Amino acid sequence: MYGIPKELNLDVMAGSECTQIRVGQFDIQFSFGEVDFALESKIGLFKNKVEIGAWEAGKWPDCVFYEIMNVPVESVRTQNAEAIIITLESGLSIHLCDNSEQFETMKISISGGDPWII
Repeated sequence: MYGIPKELNLDVMAGSECTQIRVGQFDIQFSFGEVDFALESKIGLFKNKVEIGAWEAGKWPDCVFYEIMNVPVESVRTQNAEAIIITLESGLSIHLCDNSEQFETMKISISGGDPWII
């Protein structure tokens, strides 16, 4: 809804790992170290630029999401104001999309700070 702000800095995620994925009826939540994500918009999981898995509200995530667990983050970057791309050391990348003009799509909380509502 608001787009991804340029000042959002997720560098603290480098080297951290996801150890748990929580799935609700209309959201998915996970953490990488000090950064917690709660998303209500589409997430794509890519390997070699090919989508190998996805999650959307109201659906169970593809079983390939298991492969993001316990793998260190290599880098995090934003693509325009519409996507956050988390690249893991395994070569997988997680694409978090802000794809709604009307509704909030994600909440990002960094330990010790106020949450970012996107």
